[in-house]
Amino acid sequence: MNIRIENLKKSFGEKTAVDINEFTIRDGDMLGLVGNNGAGKTTLFRLILDLIKADEGQVAITLPANEQEPTGAPVVVNPALSEDWKTYTGAYIDEGFLIDFLTPEEYFQFIGKVNGMDKHAVEERLKDFEHFMNGEVLGQKKLIRNLSAGNKQKVGIISTLMNRPQLVILDEPFNFLDPSSQNNLKHLLKQHQQEIGATVLISSHNLAHTVDISNRIALLEHGVIIRDLPNSEGSARNELEAYFDQ
Repeated sequence: MNIRIENLKKSFGEKTAVDINEFTIRDGDMLGLVGNNGAGKTTLFRLILDLIKADEGQVAITLPANEQEPTGAPVVVNPALSEDWKTYTGAYIDEGFLIDFLTPEEYFQFIGKVNGMDKHAVEERLKDFEHFMNGEVLGQKKLIRNLSAGNKQKVGIISTLMNRPQLVILDEPFNFLDPSSQNNLKHLLKQHQQEIGATVLISSHNLAHTVDISNRIALLEHGVIIRDLPNSEGSARNELEAYFDQ
């Protein structure tokens, strides 16, 4: 799925959070979004997901052709005007996305039902995440609110990937995860992108993990994308390290 950003601006009081004149995320990109605290990463994701309204500009998403229109042109929608894009999208920004008075099992079944999956299909899909869960998420007889921060993060990530979305948006997905889980998450995201041809957007303060999995990296500063870096085999690493060492 292509995402085209045009003249997108968002301010909170006198602070400009996002100011992007033009930027296109291509179908199949694994885009890493990096920047210091306050750079505008989370605000940009919330604008793309239509969780907050822009002061100016728009985000246009090109939907893939479907069975009903296999030869037709892709449909371009503005998230603020259409709900169609949600069918193809999985996202996790923070704990506010979770229903924390449910157990993980109940929450996964809820997410599955919303996406047209029956109980058996959900249980089969969860097998793909057994290594990632590491025996710490299911069968614990705990509500989500009583899980550790790392296991809440896992619940959010798994729910994002549950229905194999063609657009994935994850804000700081490596936070709270132990090193083994971080490495497993990188494998899951790469596998998902390769199998589905998905467009994957992640933001992270962890440069090493971002460089490892992204084919392209956007560097934000005060809401502006100041560099759009190709990242073939980690080619952006030195430039990013030089920027953050200033």
